[in-house]
Amino acid sequence: MMLTSELYNYFEKSNSVSTDSRSIKKGSIFFALKGDNFDGNKFAEKAIKDGASYAVVDDHTLNHSQYIKVDNVLKSLQSLSKFHRSKLLKTKIIALTGSNGKTTTKELINEVLKTKFNVSSTIGNLNNHIGVPLTLLKIDPLAEFAIIEMGANHLNEIKFLTELVNPDFGLITNFGKAHLEGFGSLKGVIKGKSELYNFLISNNKVAFINNDDEIQKKYKGKKISFGKSDQCNFKFEEVSNGMRSGIKFKDQLLNSKLTGNYNFNNIAFATLIGLHFNVPISKIKKSISEYNPSNNRSQIIEINNKSVILDAYNANPSSMNSSIQSFNKLNGSKTILLGDMFELGKESEKEHFDLISFCIRNKFENIFLIGLEFFKHKNNFDVPFFYKTKKELINHFQKNPITSKHILIKGSRGMKMEELTNYI
Repeated sequence: MMLTSELYNYFEKSNSVSTDSRSIKKGSIFFALKGDNFDGNKFAEKAIKDGASYAVVDDHTLNHSQYIKVDNVLKSLQSLSKFHRSKLLKTKIIALTGSNGKTTTKELINEVLKTKFNVSSTIGNLNNHIGVPLTLLKIDPLAEFAIIEMGANHLNEIKFLTELVNPDFGLITNFGKAHLEGFGSLKGVIKGKSELYNFLISNNKVAFINNDDEIQKKYKGKKISFGKSDQCNFKFEEVSNGMRSGIKFKDQLLNSKLTGNYNFNNIAFATLIGLHFNVPISKIKKSISEYNPSNNRSQIIEINNKSVILDAYNANPSSMNSSIQSFNKLNGSKTILLGDMFELGKESEKEHFDLISFCIRNKFENIFLIGLEFFKHKNNFDVPFFYKTKKELINHFQKNPITSKHILIKGSRGMKMEELTNYI
């Protein structure tokens, strides 16, 4: 079978790498990945016909002059990305993970650093065992920085990804109740995310630290920190401008278009990294103020004279609580629309019950809960409105429109809560 170094020769002559036969670029290399419900080997011929220079396959019954045969396509892709990383001698790589805020933080760091440097970063949320290799392979050797987002839903996943990425710097946005089904508990989440810290310490690399986080402040390796005390490398204060989140550094106010107190840390990490790498504060300020959230992350939308906070990209107990707490601080009437939280395993029933109780204690004008996990608790509470599906809730809205000044929409990605904005 072909060695990684030999495969790299083909990669250098190509113009891109693809794992999707439906979007082949001319001159690319197609990696025929397999999954539970598909086999990329079956689409190798189509990829060649559509313009791919080569197809990497692991079905050895296939024959074609443009096929590259390997033992395992996924492992070959991962090995190739690791080999490419070893060639990026001039690129400083910042790896980040965390329970919440990864993508927003990654995008903010990218916006700040690109004002001064040639920067590459993860596109969207390509942060798993396939996405990270694809991200690495897109890094130009001339890039001065690369920002790599890493996600995980079980132990040893961050360890594996970190070894591929081999970062020079790393950060963990936070530790929260996310992917409990895979991690087992919050303790498991902390252990899993801290695999990044273990790598940084073992390799004498640098961590960016939120010193106000009780877990992060215990970090024993090389670090650069921010916080609200004088004991940090950079002291930041949290500020808010109406619904918008921001920070204060010395005499500078850095306002954003992001909503919620929970975005303070995301902005702070980006500012910390910018200051550490000597990006002028004026450029940091401008890049943060001009960053527009997308993909249903902390977006503020005006609909029919109502302010809608659309934070429906994903949800877990920690992010739900943070969003609700922040939302409750707004003046005026408030309604919340919450969808089920996924991947909580055996903790799901308890976490949904606790969240309902938390919502009731905050005394919103209306509480609408959508999904089968929430609906299990319908007989336990009198106040919230429970609906199995969004369609049922939409029928309700058509007869009883929301009149609240502020509306929060949040739920796990599979709930597609953003669809409700058409009926407010």
